[in-house]
Amino acid sequence: MLERTGKYHATLTPGLNFPVPFVDKVAYKHSLKEIPLDVPSQVCITRDNTQLQVDGILYFQVTDPMRASYGASNYIVAITQLAQTTLRSVIGKLELDKTFEERDIINAQVVQAIDEAALNWGVKVLRYEIKDLTPPEAILRAMQSQITAEREKRALIAASEGRRQEQINIATGEREASIARSEGEKQADINKAQGEAAAIVAVAEATASAIRQVAEAIRQPGGEQAVQLKIAERAVDAFGKVAEDSTTTLVIPGNMSEVSALITSAMRMVQAGRTVG
Repeated sequence: MLERTGKYHATLTPGLNFPVPFVDKVAYKHSLKEIPLDVPSQVCITRDNTQLQVDGILYFQVTDPMRASYGASNYIVAITQLAQTTLRSVIGKLELDKTFEERDIINAQVVQAIDEAALNWGVKVLRYEIKDLTPPEAILRAMQSQITAEREKRALIAASEGRRQEQINIATGEREASIARSEGEKQADINKAQGEAAAIVAVAEATASAIRQVAEAIRQPGGEQAVQLKIAERAVDAFGKVAEDSTTTLVIPGNMSEVSALITSAMRMVQAGRTVG
């Protein structure tokens, strides 16, 4: 900045300039580059009355050298103090847990508040970043205990869920096995019943076929005489078996015509059966 006779005269631009000797004086020099400013660490109190040690860094740029020279006696000190007071105000509106979660919101609010005031100082605040948030040791231990408790709780829940799922799987397996066994037993019973029914049908068909064959043989010439002979043989065999048993008393008919009568009665039954068939 160029002063003449102790007053602001002009802003010198980069390049070749010719101030008047003994009349003009270069009073202020400013860099138009982006400048990082380390904001001193300070203690802030949260909404839930917890102290936090907060450390941050501010980035700004001089946009109007004349205002930066004459708008404030020391714009860097002004920006630093305003950043600290604004940060304390923003932190005071938040609870402890929120301060760790909403750093971006805190940074944006600090930049907005400082930028509005810094316009009169010829300075543009670009961004603010919190470097560190440090609660007291007691709070740190409490937070660590809470985190440990939460992890143990999740571990217990996971273990109980595992046991629950294991029991469900075992019960499901047993139920499916029981269903499979019952289905197998059911199918076995069905197969057995079908086999027995088929056997009964086969025996009945065989018996019916045999009876038909016997009936057909009786109708043939000489069939009745063959039946009479067969009955007589069976009667003789029966008497023979009874006679062999020493414990049985055998009574033989006095008239052998009674045996003939027995055979005649049997033949009548056969004839009657043939007539019905």
